[in-house]
Amino acid sequence: MEVASYIGIVVICYLIGMLVKLTPVIDNAIPVICGLAGAIIGVACFMLGLPDFPADNIIMAIAVGITSGLSATGINQAYKQIKKAGDET
Repeated sequence: MEVASYIGIVVICYLIGMLVKLTPVIDNAIPVICGLAGAIIGVACFMLGLPDFPADNIIMAIAVGITSGLSATGINQAYKQIKKAGDET
């Protein structure tokens, strides 16, 4: 099941983003850090040869990782917007 690989990277990157958020100096760079972390995790998954990882080469592994890492940022922003809209009503 390839979805599990994406979800795993998203969850790890989300946690990394939350940890970075605790550091006010680099708070603006959370999407970039999540994208880079995702790329690193994607390469690690590819190199480890995870059976369900959806990449045939290193470039695809990096792309899968980056999109998963940036998805973590998007999920966080979507949650914040939904919560904000609920508070206004």
